Amino acid sequence: MSLDGVYDHDNIFAKILRGEIPSARVFEDDHVYAFMDAFPQSRGHTLVIPKHSQARNMLEEEPETLSHLILGVQRVARAMRSALNPDGVMVFQLNGAPTGQTVFHLHFHVIPRWEGDGPLGRHAGGAMADMAELKALAEQIAAKIS
Repeated sequence: MSLDGVYDHDNIFAKILRGEIPSARVFEDDHVYAFMDAFPQSRGHTLVIPKHSQARNMLEEEPETLSHLILGVQRVARAMRSALNPDGVMVFQLNGAPTGQTVFHLHFHVIPRWEGDGPLGRHAGGAMADMAELKALAEQIAAKIS
């Protein structure tokens, strides 16, 4: 899918925001929603999305929404560091299918990394995680949100 297109109101993140699909919530405020990735690339992999946006990627988003979103990303990354004690925290955002974007609703990945971790595989290339484990991790990270 190219960088141009029409927002799909039935994408999985839109459905999560509407409560049609369950998620393991990490953090939520008036502007952002953070939840555990159902196909994590590392233990604690969290997604942060804008709640009131129809931007498919960062290039389409308004600066004010981006400012709220990146502050949410920072809050989650700090809480993740405190809760999971990783050696590093990877933050990335993809724009367009050629980059690996698979859900066309603006989102950031926040992924804890530890020394000795191998390279990340292709996103959503593995099995779906156990929802009970994701909820436990979400609670652990959420407890450290300030």
